[in-house]
Amino acid sequence: MEILKQLQSFLGHSFFDVSLGRIAGAVLAFFLILVLRRLFTRVVLGMVALWTRKTQTSVDDKIIDIISPPLRFVFIPLALLVFGTVLQLPDDAEAFLTHIVRSLVAVAVIWAAYRATDVLSFMLERWTARTETLLDDHLLPIVQKAVRTVVMVLGAVVLVQEWGYDVGGIIAGLGLGGLAFALAAKDSLANFFGCLVLLIDRPFAVGDWIQTDHVEGTVEEISLRSTRVRTFAQALVSVPNATMAGDAITNWSRMGKRRIKFNLGVTYGTSRKQMAECLSRIETMLRNHPEIHPDTIFVQFTDFGDSALEIFLYFFTKTTVWAEYLKVRSDVNLKLMEILEDLGMSVAFPSRSLYLERTPVTDEMTGNSG
Repeated sequence: MEILKQLQSFLGHSFFDVSLGRIAGAVLAFFLILVLRRLFTRVVLGMVALWTRKTQTSVDDKIIDIISPPLRFVFIPLALLVFGTVLQLPDDAEAFLTHIVRSLVAVAVIWAAYRATDVLSFMLERWTARTETLLDDHLLPIVQKAVRTVVMVLGAVVLVQEWGYDVGGIIAGLGLGGLAFALAAKDSLANFFGCLVLLIDRPFAVGDWIQTDHVEGTVEEISLRSTRVRTFAQALVSVPNATMAGDAITNWSRMGKRRIKFNLGVTYGTSRKQMAECLSRIETMLRNHPEIHPDTIFVQFTDFGDSALEIFLYFFTKTTVWAEYLKVRSDVNLKLMEILEDLGMSVAFPSRSLYLERTPVTDEMTGNSG
């Protein structure tokens, strides 16, 4: 009993107008919440993590890994809040402690949002891995840094406002500065957004043969500012992405087949029977050719030209590669020559026949009088 009386007497003493009993209770509540945090981490988060491991997706596992540290951190401002409530601090001290608690909660939220960008990056990486272009792979780190910068700036604004500072003037100044910067860097911004358009639309990839109003060649590199194209004359042309995104782009590398179209002129000495046999053999040769697409083949005697009988040929090769296409075209031309030789036909060349008319010579013109 004597010990209890001494303990009560000791706890009844005050320290800065706060009894030692309330201080002891506040400290005990503070450490009790920290103990609850450890239990929460081991039991609740452990059970959730165990459940997420059984799912087929790995996104939920990453979400748990990301939010776990901020959730554990939230227990600290909660412990401070309980600590201040038990102490029953004066109004000024309570207001100060409230600012600290709200700031720490804001830090936890900002921390969670910052770490959540890793989930966004993980999902974007899975998406970019399924695309053929490398442009989105180059843009991914830039997008992640931009999102993290936005999170940090918004978090700083929230913390500054929490402590009663007016950020309106700062934001207005940043707005005017941003406007001036945007005007000075409008071309760079246009190229950046042009890069985003190319990323979303994906009209070509590195290695594709493209043709626009400004350039034709093979794409070698795609950067944030420009697209570099190697022309067939081996010149390297850098086209701004804003210009590239605004042009009509023809991607020859994505052709399903490649067209061959020309007229074959034979001499007028060709008979009707020879012409019919020639048309039949040419069409049969094209349909049986392993490198000719069988869907669209036209072989027709179309015109009586100025110096030749015109045979119209229209068909497609299966390959779209330029070197292989030329080999197929050369092989077809040799087979055409073989057919003409077998039938005794000749390829016509531009010619013109001149007919001289001879008139009778009269006596009057020769000067004979009779």
